[in-house]
Amino acid sequence: MADRSTMSEQDNHLTEKEICSDSETADCLEEVAFVFGEDLELNRFDGLPFSSRYYKLLQERKSLPVWKAREEFLDILVNNRLVIVSGTTKTGKNTQIPQWCAEFCLSAQYQHGMAVSTQIHPQQAVDLALRVADEMDVNIGHEVGYTIPLETCCSTDTVLRFCTDALLLREMMSDPMLEHYGAIVIDQAHERTVSTDILLGLLQDILVHRPDLRVVILTVSSMTDRLLVHYGSNVPVVSLEALCPAEVVYSNCSSKDYFYSALRLVLEIHRTKEEGDVVLFLASAQEVVCARAILQREGTRLGAGLGELVPVVWCPGQGRAPSLLGEGMGSRGTVTTRGRRVFLSTSQGEDMFWAVDSVNFVIDAGVEKRYVYNPRIRANSEELRSISRCQADIRKQLTGPTGKCFCLYPEERVLPIETSPQILETNLTSTILFLKRMKIAGLGHCDFITRPDPEGLMQSLEELDYLAALDDDGNLSEIGIIISELPLDAQMAKALLASCEFDCVNEVVTIAALLSAPSCFLEPPVGRAQEVQQCHRKFRHPDGDHFTLINIYNAFKYSQRETCTLVTSNTAREGPVCVEKWCQDYHLNHRALQTADAIRSELTDILKRIELPISETSFGTKTNTLNIKRALLAGFFMQIARDVDGSGNYFMLTNRHMAQVHPTSSYGAKAHQLGLPEWVLFHEYSLSENNCIRIVSEISPAVFIQTAPQYFYYNLPPSESKDLLQHILDRDGSGRKDKKQTLTINSKADKDCSTVAQSYDRCVLQ
Repeated sequence: MADRSTMSEQDNHLTEKEICSDSETADCLEEVAFVFGEDLELNRFDGLPFSSRYYKLLQERKSLPVWKAREEFLDILVNNRLVIVSGTTKTGKNTQIPQWCAEFCLSAQYQHGMAVSTQIHPQQAVDLALRVADEMDVNIGHEVGYTIPLETCCSTDTVLRFCTDALLLREMMSDPMLEHYGAIVIDQAHERTVSTDILLGLLQDILVHRPDLRVVILTVSSMTDRLLVHYGSNVPVVSLEALCPAEVVYSNCSSKDYFYSALRLVLEIHRTKEEGDVVLFLASAQEVVCARAILQREGTRLGAGLGELVPVVWCPGQGRAPSLLGEGMGSRGTVTTRGRRVFLSTSQGEDMFWAVDSVNFVIDAGVEKRYVYNPRIRANSEELRSISRCQADIRKQLTGPTGKCFCLYPEERVLPIETSPQILETNLTSTILFLKRMKIAGLGHCDFITRPDPEGLMQSLEELDYLAALDDDGNLSEIGIIISELPLDAQMAKALLASCEFDCVNEVVTIAALLSAPSCFLEPPVGRAQEVQQCHRKFRHPDGDHFTLINIYNAFKYSQRETCTLVTSNTAREGPVCVEKWCQDYHLNHRALQTADAIRSELTDILKRIELPISETSFGTKTNTLNIKRALLAGFFMQIARDVDGSGNYFMLTNRHMAQVHPTSSYGAKAHQLGLPEWVLFHEYSLSENNCIRIVSEISPAVFIQTAPQYFYYNLPPSESKDLLQHILDRDGSGRKDKKQTLTINSKADKDCSTVAQSYDRCVLQ
């Protein structure tokens, strides 16, 4: 913090002190101290005098377009429970509106709670919290804090909190009416994420029960009309002054050629020596990774006089991204180091550049790749589509009036007005599970802005019913309530719950953590695919990919322990570096493994909190291997496939489609030479990768029938593979459908196990 007083003030007080006589010194000093205190303005949030930096930042804040609407916004906030603020990224609404909401809560002495602002990306929540704490002249983690997955920086003194929309939604499970908050800011409503849409629906009901609550929705102008139709035309709207758009240059580039055209344009801009950074919007994260490698290679071939070309990956949704407020950045993201940065981003990344004032060029490919879930076949497919007009307008205003925006598509192309809601394109099982939980909490109605697809809703309800998460009345069963406590998809949560019964919690919680984190495998460098596969082969387990993940995690933890021992003995401080080098040597993602480790700890803590048994690890034993497969089958019995011809063509029993094992699997690549398992359980099926199933492990068909008898008898669609299962069951003398009849199963796949005798009542939590 800078000195809380100015030199001129100190000089004036010294002058007053010098003219006092010796007999009046004490009284004079008291008077001087009183005058000194009066001269300084105190911060109402922490009671301390403002620093000189506060006033410097205040001048910057007053220059923002949103500041002109400050008085209008505060007047409306006092008299209305719901306010809509429309404006683009650079207007300053992301940083100023939450502060004004915190001031509103302060004026009520926090009787109704503190302020919270939601973001769709964790890193943006952190960056905004840091910036706002600086502007409010308070300490991060005290008066201003943030909460993102696996990280909390708050205290009992926090009056303004930034968090992701998903975390605020999950918080409603313990606080359905959000009574901790007096003002809620829903930022980036135009991105139409599932969590934001559900929040907007539930908050409408909460406002009826809490007239003291204030809700502020931050969006863009194209979304305002839809919100007014949803909430009513009497809702006040604060429209922020639009920024002057940049010079826009359109191109007749073919949609197939946009990638290399964009990279050529980046290099041409760099050769002109014009000042300013570049933002390049591509269609997918894979393209971003490829673009970075190409620009790094081409940048080394450029002349030294052009300066350094620094590609910076900024991919929303791909793990924790680097901060835009890091090294080499000024107060609002201005460049303080030599070189030109090229920010590589994708859709939903537009709002992240609120803090960067150094961007002078924007290159917009005009397309995006979206994963769309098909409930009929329970699979994701990747679609290449045009961006919305809303996204295009935001990108054009990232540079300011002096910059240029290159649109790699014709001006006459007709773009969709709004971004497509994710609630229409995603698996709704977790969403329905949450809404069922909210019904228990007293919120029985969610008024969606865009209603979900009926077919998707029915498929999700059907899946929850198969998982025994619903009772006969369609409400959450006891199992469903426990599943909703776990921050996992419903199938994985059911498998973890079943592992408590089969004494393999340590192993299944590891699998759940690694599948919830970003992929632990790094993309192989060009020309080194064979070398990378050879490294990964050291971790492969003969029973499949789920067990391979356990091997990787155990090796990672062993490396950590060895490093700690080495550090302790040598009193060195290079532990994290050694572990990171180990990951590099084996072409593993260090950050992803750290995330998985944190997720595993969180899941373990939840299991302990709800008092579920956690067994000691016994990985590697034959019994443990069978139990892990049983636990996985308890959750993923709808994802079973059979090799119909012995050549890797797998028939999926539930959706009756054909697929092949992904090349990165233990059963991919050269696995044909070793022989493929006939029956497998898979974690994911995607149409976008040549109809591949990923994360595959071998199972016994008899154990599958034993684990999910109801699904096998009554819900599994008819097929040749089902007939084969019935034949296996009949051959083993266990074909009668009476649930209470004892099963005796001789499993060919599990040679390590003796004959298993069990009743249907023992079937996993069904």
